[in-house]
Amino acid sequence: MAPHWEHFAHEADMGIRGIAPTLEQAFEQAALAMTAVITDPVGVMPSESVPIHCTGTDNDFLFMDWINELIYAMAVRGLLFNRFQVSINDGELTATAFGEAVDRQRHQPAVEIKGATLTELHVYQQPDGQWVAQCVVDV
Repeated sequence: MAPHWEHFAHEADMGIRGIAPTLEQAFEQAALAMTAVITDPVGVMPSESVPIHCTGTDNDFLFMDWINELIYAMAVRGLLFNRFQVSINDGELTATAFGEAVDRQRHQPAVEIKGATLTELHVYQQPDGQWVAQCVVDV
């Protein structure tokens, strides 16, 4: 199965989920799902790159830290991302996020994401070998 992302409903907030053959790709796809909560990722140009680094005691908390680091980078730098390169080694994530400055007219952002939550936070490998990384983000 090809890597992909999806949303899942959760009361007033939104669930993001990445599904892929590798843990890293699942993190990348979930980040893409996060962007898709805000705007269509296809309309975002990968003209700028931002390095991201975080560590976690387990894959769940590493994933939550990853999403929160992206949210922080978007807020502080005024960017939207549409492509990610993630490497995970012994609880340490090193990544590059690619995107561009928000253009309100062109991107028409629907919401602002405030942060990743512990709600529905789960990173696991399915019996078919696919990795799933998910959580609810506060919008």
